[in-house]
Amino acid sequence: MALDEATATRIVEEAVEEAGGRRRIHGSPRHPFALNPTRDVEIEGHTVVIRYGEASSPAIAELEGYIFEIRPEGLILLFGP
Repeated sequence: MALDEATATRIVEEAVEEAGGRRRIHGSPRHPFALNPTRDVEIEGHTVVIRYGEASSPAIAELEGYIFEIRPEGLILLFGP
């Protein structure tokens, strides 16, 4: 079953909170050559991939074709399926 935008947003918000919250993900860049540049969080059987931000790139969350930018003030939908 394909996700709608509202459901995808809710699942990603929950995954981001489980991973430490928007401010922590946005404000804790990982080194580009880190062994763990991403974090996978499973919510309701869906895997959310969180890519931590760097100096020149934003923090991103991916879920089944939806791409969100993670900012301290909230998620911004960049692309959808």
